[in-house]
Amino acid sequence: MSTILVLGANGTVGSRVAQHLLDQGHTVRRATHRAPGQPGQVRLDLASGAGLAAAVDGADSVFLLVPPGYTNQDELLAPVVAAAKAHGVRKLVMMSAMGANADPNAPLRKAELAVERSGLVWNVIRPNWFMQNFATFWLHDILTHGAIRLPTGTAKGSFIDARDIAEVAAKLLVRDAFDNRDFDLTGPAAHDHAEVAALLTRETGRAVRYEDITPEAMRDNLLAAGVPANYADFLVLILGFFKAGYSERTTDAVQTILGRAPGSLARYARDHRQVWATRAAA
Repeated sequence: MSTILVLGANGTVGSRVAQHLLDQGHTVRRATHRAPGQPGQVRLDLASGAGLAAAVDGADSVFLLVPPGYTNQDELLAPVVAAAKAHGVRKLVMMSAMGANADPNAPLRKAELAVERSGLVWNVIRPNWFMQNFATFWLHDILTHGAIRLPTGTAKGSFIDARDIAEVAAKLLVRDAFDNRDFDLTGPAAHDHAEVAALLTRETGRAVRYEDITPEAMRDNLLAAGVPANYADFLVLILGFFKAGYSERTTDAVQTILGRAPGSLARYARDHRQVWATRAAA
């Protein structure tokens, strides 16, 4: 069995990656930027580098991601890649984002290139927009306004379930069949946000509509919610790419790696309908 360091181990994807690996009997080091408070946790502050050498020392593989809120992904992950190589890590699996490889000067693409050029065995996975966003980042508007309010027009996205992303990452971390390849991960079909709203209404019993707003209104909403200005600008930028149609494409990557189709948005909504009901009651 392997020893695997998981960055973002308390997050939407990282927590599921860690659990998959633990269920298979692997030793998991769950990185946290705070002082470790639970078995298996190790301190690793990406911003300062504190704890990096100890976190990677003796690990066979590392799952890399940058938590939401940061736009300097290359500056945060390049030291992890260098430390992993210096301490004898064999394999790196990085979660990026679909479309990141379109611009070689983008920080996220620079981080990918650091992984790909590391000399270690690697994979890069680029998931599309998460289905989970409708129960997290966009939840407040659904509950308070009965609406998904985004500047995306009628464009479609092939939203993916984070459970599928995590299962793919966990498999790549411990299997060699797909080494040194990158994969764009999507759900099985593309939906515009009006279709998503109708689906949520049907599956949850909560009336939800889609409201197309301006990029400026989106930025104002993000700032009012406490999102840092640079990250708000980043989110508005990538939502603009969504509106331009770059998120509609579907791939067979999940099927190829897992041997099954990715889960549908309807399944996700059915599985998590209590998120909306519970939050509404609270």
